[in-house]
Amino acid sequence: MNLILLGAPGAGKGTQAELLMEKLSIPGISTGNMLREAVANGSEVGKKAKYCMDNGLLVSDDIIMDIVAERVAKPDCANGFILDGVPRTLAQAEALEQRGVKIDHVVSIEIDDSVIEGRMTGRRVCGKCGASYHVVANPSKVDGVCDSCGGELMIRKDDAPETVRRRLEVYHEQTEVLKDFYAKLGKLRTVEGNQSIEGANEDILKAIGARE
Repeated sequence: MNLILLGAPGAGKGTQAELLMEKLSIPGISTGNMLREAVANGSEVGKKAKYCMDNGLLVSDDIIMDIVAERVAKPDCANGFILDGVPRTLAQAEALEQRGVKIDHVVSIEIDDSVIEGRMTGRRVCGKCGASYHVVANPSKVDGVCDSCGGELMIRKDDAPETVRRRLEVYHEQTEVLKDFYAKLGKLRTVEGNQSIEGANEDILKAIGARE
């Protein structure tokens, strides 16, 4: 089963991908890992990617799509795969189709922006040991102090309200259009994201026909 997970930053795609990899026994393939593998393997497309990266250039959609096509043709993807971080744009989705990369289901994890903002802006990380907390879901015993080592809890730049809002804007502008694209192909499945991790996972498995 070949899957794509869609959803705004903070919707829980990474967590759900890990659960699906385990339950369906298929690999998750991230853009970053694919690029690193292609460069390390020294394939033609890997050499092109390396040139871009070494010279501070953005790796083009064409190169990324060639790398995706090369990666999903490997034996470990014979029974399926989960694409992580690609496609991000309509051009990339169209390029996947043109290269004959077959996608069975595209699961969109639906969650309101306000819930995502609450999730992400409430995160706190210990500056000393890296332990993770949340002001509502998993607060430290003493406000602003790590339970494990007594270090100061900080807000990562990625979790600052203005950064979160900007990331959501980019998602709505560039990536949300993919829902229409895959809906027209009859491949879109939507799942409510504002529920327990286990509940969302069960709904995803049902949506893709892996559960009765």
